[in-house]
Amino acid sequence: MYRGGDVSEGQNGAGLSGADGIGSGAERQGQVDTWARVKRRLRAELGEDVYTSWFARLEIDAVADGCARLTVPTRFLKSWIEAHYVDRVLSIYRAEDASVERIGLGVRGAGPREPATSPARKADEGAPARPEPMAAAALLQRPADADREPGDLSGAPLDTRLTFRTFVSGRSNALALAAAERIARNEGGALYNPLYLHAGVGLGKTHLLHAIGHEVREAGRRAIYLTADRFMYGFVASLKAQTAHTFKERLRGIDLLVVDDVQFIQGRTIQQEFGHTLNALIDAGRQVVVAADRPPAELESLDERVRSRLAGGLVVEVGALDEQLRVSILTTRIQAVQAAHPTFEVSPAVVSYVARSVTANGRDLEGAVNRLLAHATLTGAPVTLETAESAIRDLVRNREPKRVKIEDIQKLVASRYNVSRSDILSERRTAAVVRPRQIAMYLSKVLTLRSLPEIGRRFGGRDHTTVLHAVRKIEKALGEDNALSEEVELLKRMLQD
Repeated sequence: MYRGGDVSEGQNGAGLSGADGIGSGAERQGQVDTWARVKRRLRAELGEDVYTSWFARLEIDAVADGCARLTVPTRFLKSWIEAHYVDRVLSIYRAEDASVERIGLGVRGAGPREPATSPARKADEGAPARPEPMAAAALLQRPADADREPGDLSGAPLDTRLTFRTFVSGRSNALALAAAERIARNEGGALYNPLYLHAGVGLGKTHLLHAIGHEVREAGRRAIYLTADRFMYGFVASLKAQTAHTFKERLRGIDLLVVDDVQFIQGRTIQQEFGHTLNALIDAGRQVVVAADRPPAELESLDERVRSRLAGGLVVEVGALDEQLRVSILTTRIQAVQAAHPTFEVSPAVVSYVARSVTANGRDLEGAVNRLLAHATLTGAPVTLETAESAIRDLVRNREPKRVKIEDIQKLVASRYNVSRSDILSERRTAAVVRPRQIAMYLSKVLTLRSLPEIGRRFGGRDHTTVLHAVRKIEKALGEDNALSEEVELLKRMLQD
């Protein structure tokens, strides 16, 4: 019987150790292939968002004595999967390998091995072992040497580099910056409450959250910065420690709550508590600032009441970086590097080239500066256009096509044809819904690598023959209707840009 859970980080890429019941290379490869099929089915059945949030980092360690031993990088993921998905994982695994009778979950690289858990164990094997509960106060406590009053909360640490002084502003983020500064300085009270910032990766929303936190704390007010994971972990841990009431009361006794990546908040009970916390703070005149990767209306996994509350404040999109702003970011970063490396020089021509070539986000721009610095310090040669081109080659986004998700296709088509995504997934058969649904199925087939059965499951559990009929019908219509052909080509470009 397997009683260990955590495994070292030195396992192979597939997560299967070479010992402990796996045997020959052929057996190991068979388990790797089985696990790959299990993960594909998890992705198809649970959807891209849920899969990415909870299962993308789930790995197979070994299969022995009827137990599939899986590992995750954090205790929180382990607890969450045990509480909500372990039966689903076991069911899917048994569909691929009937010899698996139970699932064991462990944490990778967590030092001493802790017991794996599985509700599917036999009765004579004892109750599942649980990780030691962590009190919410310990989770949200400042470092022991911090200067604070008893009972104060600090949440996740703030990055000292991310302040208003170091934030580079431009047209795409001017409104978000102005709102953040006004809130941080408490000008006009809780005027924009909640403040909801949304943007893609690396466009500066997290920088603004940290800057607000720094400013509020420097003014002597109580502020807490939490990621979605941290909020969920704190609430779950408080339930286990039977300190949920204390956790709620202390969290609601602050002046500013900042929550990042709110799109990852999962679970009905946790979402309800998050909604109650929002209401309590806002009704008491306390400020709330939230960030996500999409507008509130598109957070489809979030409770409708929470989405409504978030949308009721000031919603600001942090836009893509224009070329002028990218030049400013590069210049600022180069000047900061020159403080430690006075001989590091980058000509305006090189800065302009990098700004035109690296267009995705600010993190890639910082990576470009680091590559140029490495070239200059390691080779001793000046930074030229030729060396810059070589150094940043892997950061140029247009070298490979964008990966398109079925969820993105459904949302775009629904918006374009003035229907809802739920209409497209429903059984409605009116002309206003059927044509957009068929176009979305067609685009899912030509722009993704999903199979027809997988696409059917993503469209409300339809049969693959329905998808095939839709694809063939749109293909035929494209050859007969120029207007439709132009419309579909436009949708393709919008999805791939």
